[in-house]
Amino acid sequence: MAGGRRWDISLVKSALSRLARAAALDQPGPYQLEAAIAAQHSLAPSYQATDWAAVRRLYDALMIMKPSPVARLSRAVATSHVDGPEAALAEVDGLEKDLSGYRLWHATRADLLSRLGRDPTANLRRALALATDPAERELLARRLASVP
Repeated sequence: MAGGRRWDISLVKSALSRLARAAALDQPGPYQLEAAIAAQHSLAPSYQATDWAAVRRLYDALMIMKPSPVARLSRAVATSHVDGPEAALAEVDGLEKDLSGYRLWHATRADLLSRLGRDPTANLRRALALATDPAERELLARRLASVP
């Protein structure tokens, strides 16, 4: 959980100190941007209170340095919190060619469809079929069982 509930605060502080020193060099690289994204999540008192606009700006910068479909998918999650699920769904659907075999693409799309009041069943089923982690499979199965 964010906000220190499950984070080792001393390690978070140490990481933030290192990140600040790296930022002071004013030569950000992809690892620094990824660390800054993680810092946004660890500093937020809750998932909902995450500074999603800052997260999206960091992903925008990361996409310039190290573009990837998975980073674009993560950016779409931030977009869903900044501009809403409809805007994010357009971003996610644009990644179908690259990520249709990736469980998190399907899980993300299912979440967005659900938030829009649309049927997420097909994407939840595909995410479940692709997932190998037992905890992840359990979560997806619960979500699938709760679809009306």
